[in-house]
Amino acid sequence: MLRLGIPVIGVTDLPRAVEFWTAALDLVVAEEWTSETWRTLAHADGSGRALGLMRSASPAEPRPRLHLDLFTDTEEEQRAQVRRLIGLGARAVDWDLYPPDPDFVVLADPDDNIFCVVDLSRAPSGGSRPTP
Repeated sequence: MLRLGIPVIGVTDLPRAVEFWTAALDLVVAEEWTSETWRTLAHADGSGRALGLMRSASPAEPRPRLHLDLFTDTEEEQRAQVRRLIGLGARAVDWDLYPPDPDFVVLADPDDNIFCVVDLSRAPSGGSRPTP
């Protein structure tokens, strides 16, 4: 049986990436598959794997076709999380593809991998809100 595993992020500085993503998402380093070029990050509550970090020599893509969306439930929480992530080493990205009134903020991790912080109270991106 084929199953979806975990998302994997290519990074140039594995220790820095571990520090950022464990703090950003309250994850812990799992001993599983640990090597000089790989770290598995797991949920702190023990519920399983969450993210893989793999050393990569290639640069991050400025407009990746695949990226992580991190969810918040309110616009206030989104603003607070964006500030927190920037404090951990992320940076705001000058994204020219924002729709009018976007529900997401584009950031880059310390390795310049693009990810979004999405306010689910205003999703979907660029569309009208569903009526209850």
